[in-house]
Amino acid sequence: MYKTKISGVGSYLPEKVLTNHDLEKMVDTSHDWIVQRTGIERRHIIADGEGTSDLIVRAAQNALADAKMSVDQIDLILVATLSGDFKMPATACIVQAKLGAKNVMSFDLNAACSGFVYGLIVADQFIKTGFYKNILVVGAENLTRILNYKDRDTCILFGDGAGAFVVSRAEDHESNVMLTGHAHAEGAHAELLWAEAGGTKVPFSQKVLDEGSYFMKMNGKEIFKNATRTMATCCKEALEATQMSAEQIDWIVPHQANLRITEAVAHFLKFPMERVISTVHETGN
Repeated sequence: MYKTKISGVGSYLPEKVLTNHDLEKMVDTSHDWIVQRTGIERRHIIADGEGTSDLIVRAAQNALADAKMSVDQIDLILVATLSGDFKMPATACIVQAKLGAKNVMSFDLNAACSGFVYGLIVADQFIKTGFYKNILVVGAENLTRILNYKDRDTCILFGDGAGAFVVSRAEDHESNVMLTGHAHAEGAHAELLWAEAGGTKVPFSQKVLDEGSYFMKMNGKEIFKNATRTMATCCKEALEATQMSAEQIDWIVPHQANLRITEAVAHFLKFPMERVISTVHETGN
């Protein structure tokens, strides 16, 4: 089998910023309360009239430039998102058109917070088997459009943004390659973090709009416990699969959910926080 390398990296954050002090005027909260519990100070908000695809295109263009590739070298566009532009077509297809990619397989993958990691693992299979050579993998969310700004448990946490990798087939002599991938799901805990309405089981109606049941809802305490446990366990799996110890790792780049979760995972692995990448103060979740 072939091996997978990261050829290019790109990201994009919208210009508009919502600070904790802005939120103080909107909901019963405070800057100090938010920072103490989450580490978040500000988050970026998508512009009016823009969709998730607009964030993706900018991140993708940056990743392609970093890889020194043109879009016609891409074989597949994989978009990991739960907040796409439309129910259909896939946001990846909208991105394909905006980038000018012709006749390229394009699809969305919805694994919420785990989406980008899922996307990388899926792309790795296409590369390993020789099916494709260069794949654009994007993780992007436009979550502020499904937040209830009267619910301080959720509205303080989430922002908008996109990150992209170009992943490619590595040459035989290259050592800087993807070593392993691990992902899991716990569907039994779906109601810990969900948007109940807006799908086909509970479609949009006047009742849904009146009740606000299309907004994201979360059980924060249970999410914290589950996220800490599962992130740490998955890290251990990756270390065991590569026969490495935490001491051999240079950096951990975790999902930017909550600084306290990141600290708990680092503590579990006995890994120094100064070697854990954290942007949550600037981006939120």
